[in-house]
Amino acid sequence: MKIAIVGTGYVGLVTGVCFAEMGVDVVCVDVNIEKIEKLRKGISPIYEPGLDELLEKNIAAGRLTFATSLKEVIDDAEVIFSAVGTPPGEDGSADLKYVLQVADEVGRNMESYKLIVTKSTVPVGTAKKVKSLIEQRLAERGKNVEFDVASNPEFLKEGSAIKDFLSPDRVVIGVENERAKDILTKLYRPFLLNNFRVLFMDIPSAEMTKYAANSMLATRISFINDIANLCELVGADVNMVRRGIGSDTRIGTKFLYPGAGYGGSCFPKDVKALIKTAQEYGYEMQVLKAVESVNEKQKKVLFGKLSSYFGGDLTGRKIAVWGLSFKPETDDIREATSGVMVKLLNEAGASVAAYDPVAMDEFRHMHGDVAEYVKDKYEALDDADALVLLTEWKEFRLPSWTLIKRLMKKPVIFDGRNIYDRKELENEGIEYYAIGS
Repeated sequence: MKIAIVGTGYVGLVTGVCFAEMGVDVVCVDVNIEKIEKLRKGISPIYEPGLDELLEKNIAAGRLTFATSLKEVIDDAEVIFSAVGTPPGEDGSADLKYVLQVADEVGRNMESYKLIVTKSTVPVGTAKKVKSLIEQRLAERGKNVEFDVASNPEFLKEGSAIKDFLSPDRVVIGVENERAKDILTKLYRPFLLNNFRVLFMDIPSAEMTKYAANSMLATRISFINDIANLCELVGADVNMVRRGIGSDTRIGTKFLYPGAGYGGSCFPKDVKALIKTAQEYGYEMQVLKAVESVNEKQKKVLFGKLSSYFGGDLTGRKIAVWGLSFKPETDDIREATSGVMVKLLNEAGASVAAYDPVAMDEFRHMHGDVAEYVKDKYEALDDADALVLLTEWKEFRLPSWTLIKRLMKKPVIFDGRNIYDRKELENEGIEYYAIGS
């Protein structure tokens, strides 16, 4: 089976590489000529553990190729995955411009049966729009070519996307008929030989499942952050509370870690999009509106602690920031708390020395020279008035307290991910402020 994947961003490239790893003949398509030329040389445009090795391996094996036009490769592809971006519009809705461009190109160029699978995160009803546009373009050409549409939302976690794709806990697929179901069953069977867990459903349900899943996870994060803020006011320790409620098997511990707010390319965008979808149907998502509100406030909580510590005046202070990506093992800084923190520090008259293992180039590209970007974590601490930790990279988890005390003007840490032990730092003579304790 030969498949085409349109879009070589995070989802499209991981999908293409992993299908190729399982022996599928894959061509990845992107209109960005520079990106395609780099990919042909084995150069990935994104940071994801394990991706570079599989990219090079499958290019060398001839199972993974690249093109700049779907028209060039559509005849040979039985399945076409649409994995293009769906950026949020100003009103929070998902912009389907690129998804519909793929549908338009399919309709203008297909000559034989195709299964068009939407991999991008899209609102309920998108498959109908895709199908209608393809039918329209075929009619304009006077063609009567059979095709099917399907929805196959991704559930990849940045930092472990290769593992998630090669050993998925579930694959959600929305189809309209047995022909499409049989094709996708055949395509995914190699990934699930030990436990074939493909959840087939109707297309609207599949489209909704992606948004509902991410919104639930975002809800858990905002819930525990809300509890954390209350814990500080009443004298409780949110870390103890989290353990207490997480031991209930109905609740569990996942995504119940207090912190400085969630970010990334999925949760913020998907929560907004689901709220907007509900509005279009005359319904108000009250819980998700609160989730979004709590998260926006949470991104400023650590700055509030820092400002209060210095009496509300940060003018001339040097603040070290460890971690710029929204989570470890990725260079993704979209909607990251770091952007909010650095902006607030700049506005308050402070200077920032920032370090991140992989995300500094992305941060500079998006935000410019709003900070001094240093080559290692300890350089950021040189003569710093305070350290703010925003991303729990492994290399930050067990630093040298002796070196921290020697480098900083006064050793004080504001931990936005609660990764350090308060008693240990107090014994070391380091002031420590965390979330919810």
